[in-house]
Amino acid sequence: MLRYAVKKFLYGVAVMAGVIVVVFVLFNILPGDPARMTMGQRSDVSSLEAVRKEFGLDKSKPVQFFLYLNDLSPIGLHENTPEAKEKYHYVKLIGFGDEVLALKWPYLRRSYQTKRDVTTILSETVPNTFILALTAMIFATLVGVFLGVLSAVHKDTWIDKAANSFAILGISAPSFFAGIIIAWLFGFVLSNYTGLNMSGSLYSYDPFKGEVMTWKNLWLPMLTLGLRPLAIIVQLTRSAMLDVLAQDYIRTARAKGLSRNAIIYKHALKNALNPVITAISGWFASLLAGSFFVEYIFGYNGLGRTTVNALEMSDFPVVMGSILFIALVFVIINILVDVLYAFVDPRVKLA
Repeated sequence: MLRYAVKKFLYGVAVMAGVIVVVFVLFNILPGDPARMTMGQRSDVSSLEAVRKEFGLDKSKPVQFFLYLNDLSPIGLHENTPEAKEKYHYVKLIGFGDEVLALKWPYLRRSYQTKRDVTTILSETVPNTFILALTAMIFATLVGVFLGVLSAVHKDTWIDKAANSFAILGISAPSFFAGIIIAWLFGFVLSNYTGLNMSGSLYSYDPFKGEVMTWKNLWLPMLTLGLRPLAIIVQLTRSAMLDVLAQDYIRTARAKGLSRNAIIYKHALKNALNPVITAISGWFASLLAGSFFVEYIFGYNGLGRTTVNALEMSDFPVVMGSILFIALVFVIINILVDVLYAFVDPRVKLA
């Protein structure tokens, strides 16, 4: 088991290294001058050069890449100065004169626009996106399992056909299109009945109470983000339930005179949830990444909206930090799921 976990960990490290290379190359070949975007189109040459020097943009691309790797690495070579120690929050391992080999947290650099640490920006926005993704996944799971069971129990009836039609619609509709329709319908046309807004963030400012949570602004983006996984869960639950309901032990339970609810929820559903659990584990990380356009449409202040705004302003450190964070979440969840499979199911090869 330990060998298997180490193998998966090394695989995750290799994946993250590949993502870092791709992200750096991609955002360094895109058109646009970050220094000019920061200072404005009418800035003079000396100001632009000062900004490029401040962010290391005056160096060659290979040098920029190795400096970026040094910042991201948990073990890096840095200057032995109080300013560098405060910047990187490192712990000295070995000294080399004016430089030290230090143990530290990965440094995602500073925003070109606000000059704030990218880590600080992410720490302010990731919790909002996490809440959105978590509530969307809970909503999709509860409603999806219920509709899937209902569809399987009432196979070939109008209920089954309605549930299947809803699932097909949910899979087919892109999130950005569904978001626009949902925002217009529930936040504008029916706003007098729903009390919901077309846009708004989880936190709003009250002149008397300060920053307060506005839960109603979570409903529409949650519905939009959870629509696709809900449709998948409906189909998975229906298919798994039909397979289980055709098993011999279900027929035996019916012959013994067990109630219909006991057969469905106590015996059949319990054994039909394995593929649903697998889907949930994979979809949660996908929802974090899929929230980008949903947050932008609804004006929801989260990781997605922050990343899209940063991309519009060529604020590449924020964009690169967001992508690396999402990639890290994917890698960690996949490793945990693989190790959990190996622990639960001995048939999984541990080589």
